[in-house]
Amino acid sequence: MGFFNTILFPFKWVVSWIMVTFHDVLSFLGMDPVSGVTWTLSIIGLVLVIRAALIPVFVKQIKAQRGMQALQPDMKKLQAKYKGKTDQLSRQAMGQEQMALYKEHGTNPFSACLPMLIQMPFFFSLFQVLSGVSKAASTGTTIGAMSAQQVLQFDNATIFGAQLSDALLPSFQGGNLTIAIATLSIVMIIAMIASQFITQKQIMSKNMSEEAMQGPFMKQQKMMLYVLPLVFGIGGINFPIGVLIYWTTTNLWTMGQQFFVIRRMPTPGSPAYKEYQKRREAKGLPLLGASKKKVEAEVIEEIPDPKGQRSQPQRKNRKKK
Repeated sequence: MGFFNTILFPFKWVVSWIMVTFHDVLSFLGMDPVSGVTWTLSIIGLVLVIRAALIPVFVKQIKAQRGMQALQPDMKKLQAKYKGKTDQLSRQAMGQEQMALYKEHGTNPFSACLPMLIQMPFFFSLFQVLSGVSKAASTGTTIGAMSAQQVLQFDNATIFGAQLSDALLPSFQGGNLTIAIATLSIVMIIAMIASQFITQKQIMSKNMSEEAMQGPFMKQQKMMLYVLPLVFGIGGINFPIGVLIYWTTTNLWTMGQQFFVIRRMPTPGSPAYKEYQKRREAKGLPLLGASKKKVEAEVIEEIPDPKGQRSQPQRKNRKKK
C-alpha cells in the first residue's frame, strides 16, 4: 500500500460505510439491492451526509469571503503605498501588512476553496472505491466496508444501461465503450460543469460589492469561474459514472446553498443586498444596517406637520441651558 493509499484508507472506509448503510436501508425499504438506482441513491445519500457535515465550514467560508471583500479598500491603499517598490525590504513589509489585514478581518485568500479542499479526500476515496470495483469483484475481495457480495452487486448494477463503475475514456481505450456509457458520461460531465459555472457566476454577478469587483479578489473569482469547470470537464472523462453522479449532486447542493445565501444573507454593498433591502422595505421591515434611533428619526421626518411643514426630529436628551 503506497503512501497516498495509506492516507486515503480511513476515508475509503468512511465513504464505503456510508454508501453501504444507505444501501442497506433502501434495501430494507423494499428496493432491489442489485439495482443501479439503489446504489445511485446511496451515492446521493453520501453527498447529503458529507455536505450536511460541512455546513459549519460553509458558514466560516461565508464570513471569510465577507472579510476578503471588506478589506479591499485597505488592500488598494496598501498596494498604492508600495507601488513601484521592488526591493526585498519593501516586499517583506508589504507581505507583513497584508497578513495583518487578513488577521484583522479574520480571512485569507484561500478561504473560498476550503469546503472543496475538505471534500477532496472523500472525492479521491470514492474514485478509488468505484474504479477498483471491477478488479475486486473478479478476485472476490472487499473494498473498505463493502463486503465481497456488495462489491459484486455494485459491479453488476446498471443505470440506463451503463455500469456505475464505467468511465468514458477507460471504456474507449479498452474497446468496450457503449452508447449508454458515452451518453450518460457526457450528460453528467455537462451537468457537472454547468452547475459549477452557474454557482460561481451568480456569486460574481449578484453577491460581490463594488469594491470587491474592482479589487484583486475579483481575479481569483474569475479564475475559479473558468479554470475549475475546465479542470473537472477534462478530468471527467476519466471519472466513473458513480463519481460523476457524486460531483454533480454536490454541485447542485452548492448551487442551492449559494442561492439561499444570496437571497437571505447577501453581502453588504452587492446587487443582491440592494434587492434584499428593497424587499424588506416593501414588507415594512427596518433596513439592515440602520439603527433603531435612525429608523425612528426617518419615520418622524416623514410625518407631516399640521401647519403644512415637516416636523424636525428632536433629541430627547438635549441639555437645558
